[in-house]
Amino acid sequence: MADPKKDAMEQLRCQVAEAKAEAQANPLWEMTREEMEPLVASHELGSTRSGWKNPYPEGDPRSLLLEYQFVPFHDRSRFKFQLQSRQTGKDFTMQGEIVEDCLSNAGSQWMVAAPTERQALDSLEQGKLWAEAFGLHIEDVLNEYEGNSSQHLLKSSEIIFHNDSRERAVPGKPDNVRGRSASVAITEYDFLENPLATWRALLPSIVNPLRGGEKKCRVVTTPNGVGGAGHKLWTKGDGEHMRWSRHKVTIYQAVLMGLRTNAAALIEAMDDPDGVAQELFCEFLDTVNVLLPYDLIALAESAEASEAWSISEAMLAHSTFLGIDFGRTNDPTVCWTLQRVGDILWTREVLVLENVSTPDQFQILDDRIRAADRVCFDYTGPGIGLGDLMVKKHSQWKPEAHKLGKVELCQFSAKFKRSIFPKLRRAFEAPTKLRIPISTVIREDLHEMKQVISNGEYNYWAARTKEGHSDRCTALALAVRAAGENGGFSFLPHSSGRRTRNKERSVW
Repeated sequence: MADPKKDAMEQLRCQVAEAKAEAQANPLWEMTREEMEPLVASHELGSTRSGWKNPYPEGDPRSLLLEYQFVPFHDRSRFKFQLQSRQTGKDFTMQGEIVEDCLSNAGSQWMVAAPTERQALDSLEQGKLWAEAFGLHIEDVLNEYEGNSSQHLLKSSEIIFHNDSRERAVPGKPDNVRGRSASVAITEYDFLENPLATWRALLPSIVNPLRGGEKKCRVVTTPNGVGGAGHKLWTKGDGEHMRWSRHKVTIYQAVLMGLRTNAAALIEAMDDPDGVAQELFCEFLDTVNVLLPYDLIALAESAEASEAWSISEAMLAHSTFLGIDFGRTNDPTVCWTLQRVGDILWTREVLVLENVSTPDQFQILDDRIRAADRVCFDYTGPGIGLGDLMVKKHSQWKPEAHKLGKVELCQFSAKFKRSIFPKLRRAFEAPTKLRIPISTVIREDLHEMKQVISNGEYNYWAARTKEGHSDRCTALALAVRAAGENGGFSFLPHSSGRRTRNKERSVW
């Protein structure tokens, strides 16, 4: 007698195989960016150009997979590499496969490595969503930190499922990934601080069959430079024992295969040809480097630095400097306050203003500017109006024009960024000279800033995240600039104990 349930499962298996073959044969995989551009311009968002349909029934979480996700999801090669555009659900697809494996194979062990703590935890959150959709119960979540609080750098976060399967997420430092025998998934592999060292630390646990049997390896990334770790892995030939299955998905392919994203708006918002080529169209630029590695940031972290303070007479006892990165709707405004005590620049406040009108921002910032010795302000685009108000009230610092006021208006050209960000790096490399708060949000923001080298020219940029666009990093770089050489002033002791300005440069 036929088993209806078994017959239905076999029918679904055949439908899935047919859908995978159909998606693999899509001619879009072989088309260039230029060939796809007019197709995208006339495409109805959320539809598939080929008419492809996901065969999974509604209620099965795999029914959410789009056409371009369906192929890599069902590719069960031992070694798999996905080179994929941002904003296309890389981690969603990868985590779906991981959780399905944890459900189907009790006792499975997976480790997910990412360049940053934020990315590691974001990826794990995707895994939790898949687990809930599959009905895979989470029995426990274990977090381990470098220090004694949740604001210290994360070492690992592990979820334990009811069938004893486990998934552990870690910031991808070599020390964090060493020793655990597990299948491995690396998200944004090419953006690890030291991807080759991390790979060397991971490799023994992947290929050693004596430690829990055969392990799988999943690498998912946007590209990061010709000659880098991702480029080598993408272009190298297969060996006898390590054969890679490779998938590439650009933003145009994703949109034409069902992604409900306005690619033109995304490209316009990025406003950076190099960033667009790399982040959206998976082109390898010359090279990209992390400006501030975690280990360098950790040297400057101090529990005595603060994110908030109140302006008082005590504040005026020491030289104070502000860096203000202006934002209005897409990104916040960040005002970073540094104070020089002895030869150390201490962070006193990291003020973040989100969705605050320009007049209200001026009112909030006015007292801080009045109390500061020098201010460096982001005078780019929408920040021009607020900068003009600041200069009108507090005078401009522009020595070449014989203006010795307080506020320097900083226009963010490539040349200007090449000036401030290397100096910020040097400030961190002299750890006795700079102190910042112990904060996960600040740490991740600082770590997001990248140095990009393309066609022999270098620039600085950061990917936009839910926390912003490395606005805190930019504000700190401006504050360090403001503090350079005493902010352009010399200070003399005063009998009252307060500092006074050299009379030749008095602006009060």
